[in-house]
Amino acid sequence: MTQTYRVTIEPLGKEIDCRSDQSVLDACLRAGVWLPHSCTHGTCATCKAEVLDGEVEHGDASPFALMEFEKNEGKALLCVACPRSDLTIEADVDVDDDVPVHPVEDFTGTVVVLQDIATDIRRVVVELDRDLAFNAGQYMRFEVPGAPGIDRTYSMANVPTEPRHLEFHIRRTPGGICTDGWVFGALQLGDPVRLSGPFGRFVLRTTRPEPAVLIAGGTGLAPIMSMIRHALENEASDNHLTLYQGARSRDFLYDVEVFRRLAAQYPERFSYRPCLSEESADGFASGLVTDVLAEEHATLQGRVAYVCGPPPMVDAALRVLMAKRLFPRDIYREDFFDAGDKASGGVKSPLIKR
Repeated sequence: MTQTYRVTIEPLGKEIDCRSDQSVLDACLRAGVWLPHSCTHGTCATCKAEVLDGEVEHGDASPFALMEFEKNEGKALLCVACPRSDLTIEADVDVDDDVPVHPVEDFTGTVVVLQDIATDIRRVVVELDRDLAFNAGQYMRFEVPGAPGIDRTYSMANVPTEPRHLEFHIRRTPGGICTDGWVFGALQLGDPVRLSGPFGRFVLRTTRPEPAVLIAGGTGLAPIMSMIRHALENEASDNHLTLYQGARSRDFLYDVEVFRRLAAQYPERFSYRPCLSEESADGFASGLVTDVLAEEHATLQGRVAYVCGPPPMVDAALRVLMAKRLFPRDIYREDFFDAGDKASGGVKSPLIKR
């Protein structure tokens, strides 16, 4: 039988209710208490916290993200840990007062756009039953139909001023229960979907005045598209933005014309560098996106950076950015993990803001 427990979050001294079948992180976010998190599936270790008092069920925590000795020391991954008693936890609450906190809520929606936009990448637009308040760069969690307890997370590419129509860029994962089994399979226009959010702290920092370098690989473009459009179209930020978008070939690169139009419309505020690592073509830089970035900048000192994509690309970008004299406090990142990363290990550096 489901029970409800009282959870105290230190050092805030906040108290919330959490069901025994609910993760501590989910209960906190729904109560408007922001805690650090990223993957929300027990893979990345961003939400690791100390259980000072009480008992938890550790759930589906990756053994790479939460070691056995850490469990014995009283640590837990709050995104998958459920209470088994009243709890007191101590979390690394590094609240940015410049970023609004929007409580997580449940939504229903209807699929209104299904569009193949690149090899193994599909654009999905969902019309919600009501408006969603979110920050540019955040993501939503989808319930996978016919798979009880299974959900997947996808970043929004639309801007906060489009609160009813959410755009997602979804990459097919061979054998994936959500992608092969649903989004690229049975999903049809007009189908209902159930989702919750918003989640994540990989968001546009509108109060930072420095020029920004944004690096996107694959569908890591989605949250960065939201940030760029929000900054330009809604005048959320007036600093200069440069987007480096990378893919193997033109077949895997999408929305190129969208960004070229933005660069033409806002020449003083936005620059665009599409990069192909395995193909040469006019109008595209040749090479890995991180190599192109390194070649074009002697230093990146005095800028901020946003990086999103597969973990190997993100790691390579971090090395380049720090070699070009950017400090961790000036780098914001989001790794796009899939279900296989939990088994193989994909723990992110704790030095970089997310």
